[in-house]
Amino acid sequence: MSTYIVVDSCCDLPLDYVEKNRDVLDIIGMPVNIDGFEYFDDLGKTFTHDSLYTKLKEGVIPATAQINSYRFSEKFKEHLKNHNTIIYIGFTSGMSGTIMNAHQSVTLVQEEISEADIRVVDTVSASIGLGVLTTMAVEMIRNNKSADEIVNWLEEYKMNANHWFAVDDLHHLKNGGRISSTEATVGTLLNIKPILIVNREGVLKPYMKVKGRKKSIKLLVDKVKEHYNGHDYGKLIIGHGHVEEEAIKLKQQLLEFIDEDQIIISELSATIASHVGPGMLAIAFMGNTREHK
Repeated sequence: MSTYIVVDSCCDLPLDYVEKNRDVLDIIGMPVNIDGFEYFDDLGKTFTHDSLYTKLKEGVIPATAQINSYRFSEKFKEHLKNHNTIIYIGFTSGMSGTIMNAHQSVTLVQEEISEADIRVVDTVSASIGLGVLTTMAVEMIRNNKSADEIVNWLEEYKMNANHWFAVDDLHHLKNGGRISSTEATVGTLLNIKPILIVNREGVLKPYMKVKGRKKSIKLLVDKVKEHYNGHDYGKLIIGHGHVEEEAIKLKQQLLEFIDEDQIIISELSATIASHVGPGMLAIAFMGNTREHK
């Protein structure tokens, strides 16, 4: 029985990872409008990350939208031609109604193809946290696990996906309506760096504030030490908002206690970068628990 995975562009996986695993994995892109240019986020293939972050630094705020049921239906039907079962690993329902459109599309497809086997998993995860879960599902397919085994694992362990985000650009959060102008101005003057998490409800929430980039990176490393318990499954992903050198420095610290082949560095794509801005540093991994705020 052949199983195929579809994940949305909120996974923030590297494009080369997706291309390498095309036989078992495909991306469905969130709609994005950047300064009048409309496209579906394909992890930097159509609209490069260099172009994206140039726009973000200029103060442009992209508009993102949900994936509609029709596009899900077409994507599912495309892969049902060659595979028995489709598993859609979806962006958290805590931040988008996209997962509901995926459920609706299953009904639409089954009206046309009664035997269509499509599974929808609300990961209650976002960005590279969604990416970590996806890498595990890919690995399970490679190890000849069944669709039932993959879905059951995702449902059982999705709350072990830890997400930690160190914000650098407070004015981008202000422009997106997440903090006030006063908070952005004062925070910038005091060199305040907010730390955000995706909580157990799948919602992006403030966790704490630290002073300076060095301390925010230290907190990321400390949280890996606190929650990472040496799982044999899944990868640790370092996400960054066009600051690859800082991501590499973070990786070097993590290499003190994590094997290099466990770590992936990925640049945040348009869907997520539109909301968190340039300069973001983030980590996601399978841990012993997910903190809640």
